[in-house]
Amino acid sequence: MTLTERFIERLEALKEGERSRLRRLAGQPLDESLPGFDLFTGLWWPLRQNSPRAPRRETSWLVAKLYAAVGVPQQKDAALPVVLGRCEPRDDFGRKRHRRRFDALLRAPLAGLEPHLRWALSEAARPAGGADWVQLLEDLRTWDRSQDRAGGTNVRDKWACQYLEAAK
Repeated sequence: MTLTERFIERLEALKEGERSRLRRLAGQPLDESLPGFDLFTGLWWPLRQNSPRAPRRETSWLVAKLYAAVGVPQQKDAALPVVLGRCEPRDDFGRKRHRRRFDALLRAPLAGLEPHLRWALSEAARPAGGADWVQLLEDLRTWDRSQDRAGGTNVRDKWACQYLEAAK
């Protein structure tokens, strides 16, 4: 099991009170609330302490807040851009609006991604009922890079292709 999978597993094991505490911290930085910081540190630090390959703190904090806020369960192989493409409205007005929202998500820097991902996950919850949180956290790891380490396409380009393929 990867460290990313272990982190998502820890999020799934949160009690409702802990999820509620994270929900109240939506849009806030990690150091805004001591109880929130302590809760997150209990989830993330044991992984980071054992390996520097643990997911980054910033992306893990973002995913923890989103997981608590939208309540979409982990569903392997339900990549967010694919699910969004599949739930794209079929009417012209709805399709254009949906694509504008998705384009705004793709253009957003990691620091401004939370409201866009909240929308995307809420949309994904309707038809599919789940999202691949492990893949989402892995993708966010390189969100602000122009290319992946192997010199290939960046994650935003990959998401755009996945979305358009699924929307056909």
